[in-house]
Amino acid sequence: MRGTTQRDRPPERPSIHVIERIAEADGVDPVDLDPPLHDVVDTDALDRLFDSSHQDSPPRRGSVSFRYREHDVTVHADSRVLLE
Repeated sequence: MRGTTQRDRPPERPSIHVIERIAEADGVDPVDLDPPLHDVVDTDALDRLFDSSHQDSPPRRGSVSFRYREHDVTVHADSRVLLE
């Protein structure tokens, strides 16, 4: 799937959103993704990068991109995940 986005209510953690989007795009169960996402990117760091759960923290901005399972993945601060 080229250039697809999903704007449904995102899960709390960006890493879970990425896993769901890749599994959907590849037509596989999320638990069957190989390699696991954490082998490609630090999922804890990804989740912390856009964490805006602290009331006194300013809104997060920006995006991060990486390659995973033949997809160029871009995670935006507003929780959008773009696959190309």
